[in-house]
Amino acid sequence: MTLEAKTLSSTDFVYWSSLISGGVAGLVVDIVLFPIDTIKTRLQSERGFIRSGGFRGIYKGLAPAAAGSAPTAALFFCTYDGLKSHLGQFATKTQQPYVHMISAASAEIVACLVRVPVEIAKQRRQALSLKYNTSSLEIWLHALKSEGIRRGLYRGFGTTIMREVPFSFIQFPLWEYFKQNWTMVTGTTLTPVSVAICGAVAGGIAAGLTTPLDVAKTRIMLADEIATKTSVYRILRGIYQDRGIKGIFAGFVPRVLWITLGGAIFFGFYDLTTRLLNSDE
Repeated sequence: MTLEAKTLSSTDFVYWSSLISGGVAGLVVDIVLFPIDTIKTRLQSERGFIRSGGFRGIYKGLAPAAAGSAPTAALFFCTYDGLKSHLGQFATKTQQPYVHMISAASAEIVACLVRVPVEIAKQRRQALSLKYNTSSLEIWLHALKSEGIRRGLYRGFGTTIMREVPFSFIQFPLWEYFKQNWTMVTGTTLTPVSVAICGAVAGGIAAGLTTPLDVAKTRIMLADEIATKTSVYRILRGIYQDRGIKGIFAGFVPRVLWITLGGAIFFGFYDLTTRLLNSDE
């Protein structure tokens, strides 16, 4: 085998490793923590927590979430690891955080191609259970027929990116920084458990700071067609006038809890799966 062939094989393995590890991690997180996500969505709904279902049927919408979690996470990490590896060659040590930010932001945009349609079905099942007491496939078909691709299946795409990109700008540089300094600070080696702790802390911080963007995204995905024409600023201003700062940060506790726990499980399983695949290789 030539050196060129070996290099190609190594590169292919990195992508396959990212796809498999990300898919496993994403699926585990969405299934384990789905009830917390449902509570968060209902707290952010314009109809209010009780009218959106309260604590009833907290697993509604699990099917589309589970089906979409693996490909979404796989696409994200395949893009993130690929760009980080490529761009990192041209950056100095002090420029690495910018590499992580660019890689994470690009990966989020790619992942949203799958994430947004999944979120449409999932959140309508979670918060509009009376109106959408149908399957996820029927919700997608209805959205496609009545609202089209852009306003139906990809409603809130721009808002989701506006939420995910700032979130990634905060989470991934923090995660990478915590990992790089773990041994120096704690005196212990980096294990899947320590990677999980780094992911939990980074995710919790990013989740808290970006909650208002998550509230706006949820409102747009649950709103009728007329409401989708308004801007994020107008939505948040209206929420603030109606409910004050509590409305802007609705669902703060379950969101931070969900992403903190999710970060621990997600990054822990991602690192563990990557190590297992590397050991097999």
